[in-house]
Parts: sequence; C-alpha cells; structure tokens
Amino acid sequence: MTDQEIIKGLIARDNRITRDFFFVKCRPLFCSIMKLVFDHQVEYDEMINELYVYLIENDAQKLRDFQYRSSVYQWLKVLAIRFFIKRRARMIDDKSQETLYGENNQEASTDTEMSAEEDLERLFKVMPTKRYVHVIRRLILEDWQPEKLAEEMTITTANLYNIKRRAMAQLTRAALNDIKEYGKE
Repeated sequence: MTDQEIIKGLIARDNRITRDFFFVKCRPLFCSIMKLVFDHQVEYDEMINELYVYLIENDAQKLRDFQYRSSVYQWLKVLAIRFFIKRRARMIDDKSQETLYGENNQEASTDTEMSAEEDLERLFKVMPTKRYVHVIRRLILEDWQPEKLAEEMTITTANLYNIKRRAMAQLTRAALNDIKEYGKE
C-alpha cells in the first residue's frame, strides 16, 4: 500500500486500513517509542487510540497536513514521539489525589525528568555536529514549526528535513555507543 493510500484510508476512517496500519504495521515502531518515552508500562491500545483521536481531530487536519516529504512511517514516528512526550508530561502533571509511586511521586517524577534531561544533554555533547543538536532541540524538544526553523536557519524546509534525518541518525548512533559503553562498566 502506498503512503497516499494509507493517508487516504485513515482520513476516510477505513477500518481495515486503520487496524492494519496502527495495530500491525506500526506496532513495533510504537512499542519501541513507548518504551523510550515512558518509564513505566503503558497500555498499547489506549495510547494508540489517543494518538488516533489526535490525528483525526479537526477533520483529520494532522493527516491532511502530511506533505509526503518523507515516508508516512518516518513522519508518524516523529509525530508519535512528540505526542507521547506531551502525553507523558500530562501524566506527570496530573494533580489527582491518586499517586503512582506513593508519597514520593513528585520526587520520582522530578528525578526521572532530570535524569532524562541529563542523558539527552550527555548525548548532545558527544554529537560531533552541533547544527544537528540545534535542529533536534528546536524541532523536537521545543516543537518549532519546520518552516519557522528553516527560515531562521536560512535554508529550505526540504533541506531542514534532510538535516533532521541525519541529526536523528547521529543521535541514535550516540545513544547506541552510550549503551555499549554503559555495558562495559
């Protein structure tokens, strides 16, 4: 199935395409993203249902905005990471009386956030291309619009997507090297 057929089927809310795409083809991708983003077990179906609702709200505007500059899987990977990070932040900021970790809930959340930020900063420091770090910070962490960042960097949006792809590959290599080094300790 082509990217256009997938997007068209999702917009049309075709049950067969939607189920196959989210619960078969993208399942490994989403599971790995959830493991990276959440420090606890989350329910796959619940998270994917929330992501799906996000994608189809406002007459499927997010899906309609997909411009086919990358594969639908690469685009959805970035979108899902951002979505799940925001979802995690909402879960941490939940002011309900129920606590996940007992009385030290706030401390646990703060420690986890600080640890994740420290890990990311450590990876940024070992990345040789600081321009890549800048692109990741702006597009993913600060959620800038690609067009705005491309304008700031005086490059085309298409070039920005290429830089982002290389930046994510470099960050991934840095993280894998970090994991290898951690295993040697």
